[in-house]
Amino acid sequence: MKRAALLLLGIVFAVGIASVALAAEAEGVKVLTPDVKKVIAFAAGFGIAIAAIGGALGQSRAIVSALDGIARNPAASGRIVTPMIIGLAMIESLVIYALLVALLMIFKL
Repeated sequence: MKRAALLLLGIVFAVGIASVALAAEAEGVKVLTPDVKKVIAFAAGFGIAIAAIGGALGQSRAIVSALDGIARNPAASGRIVTPMIIGLAMIESLVIYALLVALLMIFKL
């Protein structure tokens, strides 16, 4: 529970930093100051780090659960492996989406 709370706090922090940095342009500022560029770069890096950690934790839990199920019932391995791989692909797609968002933030500089 503490990990989930820390993860949520980190996400809120990263979104808050990014929203402040991106709001500067919405107010009519045409040129991003170096400080705003630093904040955007930090927020993008922090966001992709959180996504990578979350994806790794999710994938490890999925694999542990699948291997536990296969160990209990080896005959069901065929029915367990396919949904596990689909789930791993879904988790990885979320990490790739976070990378895309981070790259969009960086290229906004």
